[in-house]
Amino acid sequence: MKVWLTHAPHTECSEGNAKAPLGFSAESLYGPGMSSSEIIVDARGHRCPVPTLRLRRALEHAPPGANIRLYADDPLARIDVPHFAANSGFEILDVDEDDGVLSFLIAKPA
Repeated sequence: MKVWLTHAPHTECSEGNAKAPLGFSAESLYGPGMSSSEIIVDARGHRCPVPTLRLRRALEHAPPGANIRLYADDPLARIDVPHFAANSGFEILDVDEDDGVLSFLIAKPA
């Protein structure tokens, strides 16, 4: 099962955490009966660095062994996402493009 993160409500950070708001609620990553094996991050319509930042946030909150699928239509994501993954120790399992939309499947190590 998949879950779309694009239009979920913003969650404010805790006082001791200097990070920006998540853009989605960590508790809403998985709905009832949904598999935690793939998380969808839809960053279409956003420009650099937003797609990579949303991917990073989803990876931070994903369980070990999860796969995150990022959709982005910013051409710079073709460069930014592989660079981020390589520097952060994540594996890119698949890259695809359909009608100007890039799709990356990234694995979080178990």
